[in-house]
Amino acid sequence: MSAGIRRNWFWLAVLLALLTGLFCLGLALGSVTIPLRDAVGALLGRPASNPVWDRILWEIRLPRCLTAVLAGSALALSGLEMQTLFRNPLAGPYSMGISSGATLGVALAVLAGAAAGADVPGFLALRGIGSQLGVAGSAVAGSAIVMVLVLIVARRIQSNTTLLILGLMFGQMAGALVSVLQAFSSSEQIRAFAFWGFGSYAGVTWAQMPVLAGAVLAGTAMAALCAKPMNALLIGWTYARSLGVPIRKLRFLLLASTSVLAGAVTAFCGPVAFLGLAVPHLCRGLFRTADHRILIPACLLMGASLSLASDLASRLPGGGRALPLNAVTALVGAPVVIWVLLRRRAPKDD
Repeated sequence: MSAGIRRNWFWLAVLLALLTGLFCLGLALGSVTIPLRDAVGALLGRPASNPVWDRILWEIRLPRCLTAVLAGSALALSGLEMQTLFRNPLAGPYSMGISSGATLGVALAVLAGAAAGADVPGFLALRGIGSQLGVAGSAVAGSAIVMVLVLIVARRIQSNTTLLILGLMFGQMAGALVSVLQAFSSSEQIRAFAFWGFGSYAGVTWAQMPVLAGAVLAGTAMAALCAKPMNALLIGWTYARSLGVPIRKLRFLLLASTSVLAGAVTAFCGPVAFLGLAVPHLCRGLFRTADHRILIPACLLMGASLSLASDLASRLPGGGRALPLNAVTALVGAPVVIWVLLRRRAPKDD
C-alpha cells in the first residue's frame, strides 16, 4: 500500500472518529445537559436514567443530529459536484437557483396565509400537525420548479458558462418575486419568513426524516456513479470526450444530483449557507488530491462533521436561545472563501 493511500485512509478514519464524537456531543449538550453515558446508551437502545432525558433524546436531539449529518453531507457533496462541473472554485450547491426556488415556495405559502385571513402567520399555520403540505412541501415545490427549468435548459445549451449564468438569473427572478411578496405581507409574517431564512436543523420530525434521508441517498448514489467521469472533467471537456465520457449525460446527472441534494436540504432546513462552498476546498487541502473517489467520501464525512459542529456552536448561548445557524456557518465558510481567492494567481496590474 502506497504512502498516499495510507494517508487517505488515515484521514478518512480521523473524520469518521470526529463525526462520531460530535454526534455524541450533539446528543448530550443543549439547554438541558444529559450525561454522555446516557446519550450514548440511547443509541444502543438503553433507557436513560431520567425518563425526561429519554424524551429529549428521542424527540428532539436525535432527529436534529441526524438532520445535521444529512444536510451537511448533502451540501458538501453538491458543492463538490458544481465546482467540478463548472471548473469554478466559487461555485456552490445554490449556484443554479435551487435555494431561491425553495425560498419562493415558502414566501408564496406565507402570502397565501395572509390572503386567507389566518389569525396566525401563514408560515406558522403551515407548520401545524394537520397540514400535509407544510413549509417543507412548499419549499420542495418551489425548488422542483427551478430544478425542472434548469434540467430542461441543460439539454438545450452546451455552454456551462451560459448555463451557470442562467441559473443565477433564475435565482435573481425568484428573489425579486420574494421581495414583491414581502411587500404585501404583515410584519409577523415577514418575521416568521426571516426566521426560516436563518436555517435550522430543529424542525425535521421523524415522519419527515425518511423523505430527507431518501433524497440525500438518491443524490449521493448519482454522484458516486459519476466519480470516475468527474476526474476526466478536471483535465478538460475535450479530453473527457476522447475517453468516451458521455458529456451530456454526465452533466445531466450532476445537475440532477445537485438539485435533489440542495433542494431537499433547503426544503427541510432552510437555505444553509457556505458549507457546500467551503467543505470541498477543505477536503482537497487535507487529502491533497483531486480524485473524486476520495473526495466524495471525504466531503460526506467532513460536511457532516462541520454541520454538527455548527449546530453545536449555535446552541452555545443556552437559556433557550440559539444563534442563527447561517451566522455560524458563515463564520466557518467565509474565511475559506477568502483563502481560496487569495491563493488564486491574479494578473498583475500594469
